Amino acid sequence: MKAIQFIAACALLVCATASFSHERTSHHGDHGHAAAAPQQQAWGIAGQAGKATRTITLRMTDDMRFTPSHFSVKQGETVRLRVENKGQVLHEVVLGTQASLDEHAAMMRQHPDMEHGEAHMAHVKPGRKDDLVWNFNRTGSFDFACLVAGHFEAGMRGSFTVTP
Repeated sequence: MKAIQFIAACALLVCATASFSHERTSHHGDHGHAAAAPQQQAWGIAGQAGKATRTITLRMTDDMRFTPSHFSVKQGETVRLRVENKGQVLHEVVLGTQASLDEHAAMMRQHPDMEHGEAHMAHVKPGRKDDLVWNFNRTGSFDFACLVAGHFEAGMRGSFTVTP
């Protein structure tokens, strides 16, 4: 009887752990994958939706452009980036440095079906929108881009500035 109670307790623990690990600080497309614990990046860290002080809408179109192509935030500000795909094909926004985006774009060219769901990325199907919540806790000039194969090379990129 004790063995059955032990197994039942373990099963409950596994279910509870799976439930908590599936929670995310923001939604990133239709992957269905749980995000890993937030990691500090050169351009900030994943934010909590409840702490967002404003929303900036980034629109993506099939002319391989973002509108706006530049935005500014204050250091420490948590912002909801509402990413809208106004096109007919999949687009994404990935925050980073020029070097990190160049490296990731090269990986995407080699593995175009690679799935990923880090907190600094949002993949948006045509006609849909998604929210990426980010805490801009590092000052500097940074970049964002669509790294879907061919989109980055076609100029689908932008920049943002984090001021003190």
